[in-house]
Amino acid sequence: MADRDGVQVTTMSRDDVRWALDWAAREGWNPGLDDVSAFFAADPEGFLMARSGDRVVGTISCVLYGPSFAFAGFYIVEPGVRSQGIGHRLADAALSRAGDRILGLDGVVEQQSTYRTLGFTLVHRNIRFGGLPRPHLHPDVVDLSGADIDAVDLSGADIDAVAAFDEACFGAPRRAFLEEWLKRSDGRAVAVRDGRGLHGYGVIRRCVDGFKIGPIFADDAEVAAAILGRLAAHAGPRSTVFLDVPEPNTQALALARSQGLEPVFETARMYRGGDPGLPLERIFGITSFELG
Repeated sequence: MADRDGVQVTTMSRDDVRWALDWAAREGWNPGLDDVSAFFAADPEGFLMARSGDRVVGTISCVLYGPSFAFAGFYIVEPGVRSQGIGHRLADAALSRAGDRILGLDGVVEQQSTYRTLGFTLVHRNIRFGGLPRPHLHPDVVDLSGADIDAVDLSGADIDAVAAFDEACFGAPRRAFLEEWLKRSDGRAVAVRDGRGLHGYGVIRRCVDGFKIGPIFADDAEVAAAILGRLAAHAGPRSTVFLDVPEPNTQALALARSQGLEPVFETARMYRGGDPGLPLERIFGITSFELG
């Protein structure tokens, strides 16, 4: 139902999500070329848009991960209609959808004051690293309890182990999303495992500009280094690679720099409704700024 100003907030279809990713690319956010299936699978009703007549004037997402956690992204209002309350209408719709769940977002640092008025609190920064990876720093093998363990390609049979490992690091279940995210015709998904189980996994995907790696969830820096090395090698020495690192994980910052990557951007990770207390020491790369 439209308000008196004729602006209506509605749920996006799958085709609309594809369009929204194109809009995000126009904004310079560099989405993945094959993100639509995974994003839509995460929550088919989680993507919203504001329309004025036949014209789309704004977007936002509020993806629900189970009964206790949600994540917001895609917060864009067309430049020509900003400061007209459309952003507030979208934010209200997202907050209403999240309900009493903890709601996270990765916002630009300059908008922290705006997010605070909506009840969000800064927990940490994420630093985006980018650059050409150094080919001679691509470790493929780590030593776990005296045994050489490869960072090997994931298969469909790994989904149960990956989903459990991912939930422990992400803070909420997202199996449907992972089933699509790990299918990478435009990238690669790898893991380090041994007879005791999974010790870490990571994904790289092709984007509008270069490749993005995310997530890298790992038991320790040694495992993360093997995963990062294998994924960076997939991109090749002439492709730009981006990795988004939570700033409190100093080992992750050092690992990104060891691959020849440098800080290029940062976001403010903020939460409304409490801090989920994620194990940042195991998060060497977040999945995406849009979905957490």
